[in-house]
Amino acid sequence: MPNRSTDALFQLIKSLGKAEKRNFKLFMKRKTAGEDLKITMLFDALDKMGEYVESQLLKNKSIKKQQLSNMKAQLYRQILTSLRSIKEEENIDIQLHEQMDYARILFNKGLYHQSLKILDRMKELANDNNQLTHLQQILFFEKKIEGLFITRSMQDRADQLTLQSDDVTSKLSIANKLSNLSLQLYSWYITNGHARNTKDEKAIAAFLENNITEDAKNAKGFYERLYLYQSYCWYAFIRQDFLQYYRYTQKWTDLFTEYPNMIEVETAHYIKGMHNLMGAHFDLRNQSKLSETIQQFEKFTHRKIVEQNENNRILTFVYLNTAKINKHFIEGTFTEGLQLIPYIEEKIKEYELFLDRHRILVFYYKIACLYFGAGMNEKAIDYLNKIINWKVDLRTDLQCYARLLHLIAHYELGNFDLLEYLIKSVYRFMARMENLSLVEEEMFKFLRRSFRVGAKALKPEFQKLLEKLKKYEGNPLETRAFSYLDVISWLESKVYNEKVQEVIARKFKASKRGKSPVNND
Repeated sequence: MPNRSTDALFQLIKSLGKAEKRNFKLFMKRKTAGEDLKITMLFDALDKMGEYVESQLLKNKSIKKQQLSNMKAQLYRQILTSLRSIKEEENIDIQLHEQMDYARILFNKGLYHQSLKILDRMKELANDNNQLTHLQQILFFEKKIEGLFITRSMQDRADQLTLQSDDVTSKLSIANKLSNLSLQLYSWYITNGHARNTKDEKAIAAFLENNITEDAKNAKGFYERLYLYQSYCWYAFIRQDFLQYYRYTQKWTDLFTEYPNMIEVETAHYIKGMHNLMGAHFDLRNQSKLSETIQQFEKFTHRKIVEQNENNRILTFVYLNTAKINKHFIEGTFTEGLQLIPYIEEKIKEYELFLDRHRILVFYYKIACLYFGAGMNEKAIDYLNKIINWKVDLRTDLQCYARLLHLIAHYELGNFDLLEYLIKSVYRFMARMENLSLVEEEMFKFLRRSFRVGAKALKPEFQKLLEKLKKYEGNPLETRAFSYLDVISWLESKVYNEKVQEVIARKFKASKRGKSPVNND
């Protein structure tokens, strides 16, 4: 597993680019105090480390153990100060905060009219960029000035400020409720995966209905609509209603077409929207649209707002390569997809301090599926072991299918002695899962029968399983099982004596021609 340091200062230093490090050194050179020189030495020592080891720092005679905590805290502040000096033009929040500082300084000097002029310019900038929270602060400050001093800045000032405040407060209230709803739905998915049965579906539907009001459904502003579309997006995705999922991911990304300047302001939200749009095309098996959107997204990754922003670079790396792997899954070009793995591995190592465990797990599973589809079962098992042996409380569904694929890969290798132990292990793991889907229930029964049949006589049992699972392919609640593990194509590969990727490639080509994918040989 990636070696994840929890030291905040170390993570901050490792996130710096060459230009940012150079700027920090120049920034510190302007400060000549002896303590500042020690801080620069601490910076250099941390920058050279591959991982954070405090004992190595203390080998430096200039760094005393009793001073280290204070030195690290001071270095952390100095780095942020140096970053602020070069990042202020890139971020609307920083620009508005700086202008608010100027307005407060002028206010404290008794220069009320000058302060109001800055606030007017801020209001225009905040309105242009849909910055509701800043607008609220600006209006509070304006009301404070007008309430304490007679500025005679304009007629009907009180009425205008009151109407503006009420409007902003209303929009903020709706945006807050919808952002809470979106976050809670997304959290449900991260914890549980897709809805497993009608009970889950009803619970999610009731939750959505109880937390969304009519004024929220008819939201007009950028942020209100963004969080509204996100909420419906997660709702549809959890329920595996992939057509509705696509519609709302398209609305999500279209919102940025309607407000193009917001791509610069809310880049991460735009990237996430494009990720979900590519995911929707994959779930609907719309290869042409997926290819088109991948090209559009790859072109976007070369923009300045991505290349000069660490967070945006990491996000685009994850989502672009996830989409590329998914494209290989649709087309059945697993062997070709293996070419992506060295680059992905390199980037996972480079970004290991910043990637969350959920994204790494998903990458490992997709890489394992590439190897499995390409017939390289030993390599698939290596990646599946990384998931199985990583003790995390995320995605029980992913953990389940990793174990099933692990079992199948060992069957392919003929590891029959080990297979009987693995069957029992997967059986126990699935037994702890609540509310199994119908497909999972059939797999569960298959495992139970396997105890009696024995590992070497499993092939006829797999053929029986294929016949039973085929009838669930059109069931919306069973989509989850087939999207995580294309057990149908694997079982068909056993029946037709083909490679898994050959079965999937044949199905893909047949779907493009509008013909039946059945092998007639």
